[in-house]
Amino acid sequence: MRVKICGITKPEQGDAIAQLGATALGFICVPQSPRYVTASQIKVIVKQLSVNVHCIGVFADSTVEEICQIVTATNLTGVQLHGIETIEFCQQLRQSLPNVEIIKALRVRTPEDLLQANAYKDCVNTLLLDAYHPQMLGGTGKTLNWKTLQEFNPNCPWFLAGGLTSDNILNALDQLQPSGIDLSSGVEKAPGDKDLNKVAQLFEKLRLLEI
Repeated sequence: MRVKICGITKPEQGDAIAQLGATALGFICVPQSPRYVTASQIKVIVKQLSVNVHCIGVFADSTVEEICQIVTATNLTGVQLHGIETIEFCQQLRQSLPNVEIIKALRVRTPEDLLQANAYKDCVNTLLLDAYHPQMLGGTGKTLNWKTLQEFNPNCPWFLAGGLTSDNILNALDQLQPSGIDLSSGVEKAPGDKDLNKVAQLFEKLRLLEI
């Protein structure tokens, strides 16, 4: 299972988290976010990685040109779209970045919101389900109603996000079988400042699933 730790801002933390077992690191490319990092900061973090992991930029309602510029400058392996990007936009981005993973985040407020998944699954590589918040795009600490997701089967890989921590991850994965999990605020001291002890505890819990 893929494990993405999102909101990386510090080079030493990025490398430590990759060494602990993360398969992907997320970089917030949304200026309004407290976890925002510039292309230059991303390059520094990626350069210091001693472990091969996926590096994913998180965007919200950016233009195709803006996204492509940052991907080219930083060698990101993936792009996560966390705004209200249309299917047409995803198709256009796919044409511009044919070798880059495209992840479309869906902010789930009601079970009906899951119907969007079928519309997007043919133009992106991966879906991500996050909790809805009226003011925040992500990193809210709010969990989804996992029971309402038990019938979710989009026929493509998908990440579970939204308020996941080392304390609730086994409960979540007991109810759901996502392709990956995405954590941000659940492994932080403060926005953008990861708590490596919490990250280590997360991987200790995940190892229990392998026994």
